[in-house]
Formats: sequence, C-alpha cells, structure tokens
Amino acid sequence: MLLHSVPHHHTRPGVRPEGCIRARAWGYVHPVAHEPQTVVLDLDGTLVDSVYEHVTAWHAAFHDVGRFVSAVRIHEAIGMGGDRLVAHVAGDAAEAAVGDDVRALHDHYFRASLRTISPLDGASEVVEALASRGHRLALASSSEKDLVDELLDLVDVRRHLAAVVTASDDLASKPAPDLVLAAAARAGGSSAVAVGDATWDALAAEAAGIPCIGVRSGGIAAERLVSAGASWVYDGPDDLLAQLAHSPLRTR
Repeated sequence: MLLHSVPHHHTRPGVRPEGCIRARAWGYVHPVAHEPQTVVLDLDGTLVDSVYEHVTAWHAAFHDVGRFVSAVRIHEAIGMGGDRLVAHVAGDAAEAAVGDDVRALHDHYFRASLRTISPLDGASEVVEALASRGHRLALASSSEKDLVDELLDLVDVRRHLAAVVTASDDLASKPAPDLVLAAAARAGGSSAVAVGDATWDALAAEAAGIPCIGVRSGGIAAERLVSAGASWVYDGPDDLLAQLAHSPLRTR
C-alpha cells in the first residue's frame, strides 16, 4: 500500500555533498501528471534483495580489520557509495587507516553471497509495466559496473534500460546527484523521477532537483525516506506495480 504521499510543492534545500557536480534542475513530476517520464531506478534494495548481504559483508569486513561497527549503523548507510561509507560509519581516521582494506574485504564477502541474492517480488514486472507505458528507464547505482552487471543478470530488466550509470563512470557517488543526473540525461526525456529504497537515493534525487518515489524493500522506514525527501513511499516494487494506475507514474 502507499504509505506516504507528500504534497507536490513539498521541498527541502538541495543537498550538494563535497565534490559533486552542480545539479541541473529537472521538471518536477506533479502527482497527477499523466505524461511518460524518465524513471531513474536504483538497484540494491529496489530491484534486487541484496541490502542485507551488503550489511553482512561490510560487518565482516570491519571485523577483519579489528573495527567494530554495529550492523544497524551499516544498514542505515547502505545505498551511499562505498567511497563514503567507511568514513560515514567509522570516522575519518578509520577511512585513512583501513578504508581501502575494508572496501576490498566487503567486495570479497559480498561476491561470495551473490548466489543467495534474488530479485525482489514484482521488480521485473514493474519495470516491464513502466516501459509499456512509455516511460524511459535508467539505472543509477553506486556499485561498480561489473557487480551491477552480475546483479542485473538476476532480474529481467536490462532490455528496458536506456542507460546504466555506475561507480565505474567516475562520478561522485550517492548522495551526490551526479549518478542520477547522468542516468536521466543519457536516457533522455524532459522530466524525471527517481525510485529508490535508501535515504541516500532520496537525497541524491533532491540534490538533482527531481522527485523521489521511495520503496521500503531495503528495510528503511517510510518516515526516514520522507524525511530525506521522498514524496511517495510504497512497500516495494510489487506494491508500486499493484498501484501503478494510481501512482505518480500513471499515464493516459
């Protein structure tokens, strides 16, 4: 079910983290608009059920370098770029001392868990439905391209994506707007909306000047997503699919 809907005039000051490019304003999607949009999708926690594998991998990686970081704190950071996560959850000193080691260990542990990851219910179906309604679809992920490719192999959406932008494109990671802006620009279209499960997706969309549809399938509470800037929140891709005809992505 739709958990939250924020009035379309709701806005918060743009977030422009250090190092990000200047955000270009895109047209805001009015809740009752019926025209096709460019839909910029997140991947982990939005299309594939991989958030908790990321949490476990980061938790083990910190343990291996002798640092304790709670799983709860790590979970709240999933969705931001790995280049930011270590400092965010463990501090600048940890980043300087063991940041690269932690990222390498996370990559090792996460790849070992790929066999347990599956698509989220309704993920491929909602992408199919959006494409059939004329929306341009793009993917923006803070993960590296080779890992994104492996995860995309799990969900039948690749043929519908007009653009895929990843950390390998050497752009500032979420919550900077760069990945979202690049994905929207490459897909084309006059206006855009983002869909993501993390507060970092909502912050990146807001910094890019586009609205965000939040999904709770990554385990983040609706209230947190709304506080970060999401204008609508659904339980997951299956819920968005079930309510697509009444959603901000409906078309004539």
